[in-house]
Amino acid sequence: MHTKDIMTSPVHLVWQNASVESAAELMTAKSVTALPVVDASGALVGMVSEGDVLWHRVPADSTAHLRRHLDTDPQHRPGTVLEVMAQSPLTTTPDTDVAEVADMMIQHDVRSIPVVEGREVIGIISRRDILRAMVRSDEVLAKEVQHRLDEYADGVHRWSATVDGGIVTVVGEFTNDTDLAVVTVLARTVPGINAVTVQAVTAS
Repeated sequence: MHTKDIMTSPVHLVWQNASVESAAELMTAKSVTALPVVDASGALVGMVSEGDVLWHRVPADSTAHLRRHLDTDPQHRPGTVLEVMAQSPLTTTPDTDVAEVADMMIQHDVRSIPVVEGREVIGIISRRDILRAMVRSDEVLAKEVQHRLDEYADGVHRWSATVDGGIVTVVGEFTNDTDLAVVTVLARTVPGINAVTVQAVTAS
């Protein structure tokens, strides 16, 4: 399973010179915890999270502002996303294996990672996306595989799919090796499928 199979796209972005308040409003409105930050050309330049926008707005205690950023003006309250965002964020690509993305999230303690092509953000993948894909029941997986196979066969039920423990078994007649290859690929690309077994039968 690859990032492109489960990422959220299109993704909500925020401009680097946008106000911190507008970033907070966007997060609230879209029910997200972080936003990719882009420059005027649309290139990714950072990530801003709920923690980033709250850091200078809601101190942990009444004296926190006296201890934080001692080398800066304690009276300064950042107004733009550029001032509070995390620079050089982790990124991934559409064809990266989801297992690798999950490992990156754990190693770097992040909850979401932008998906990029070059410097353009084309999606975002979160821990929730990965969990949702990995914990789907065999019944749900079988229905999705069957739907893809029936679509490929122009609505004809040429093959039957069953799933056990994330392993799908496809049974039916195959006209040629191309049919066999396409069916295998279609079944394998369903998020949550771990392996594919094909059982070719001959017409009686």
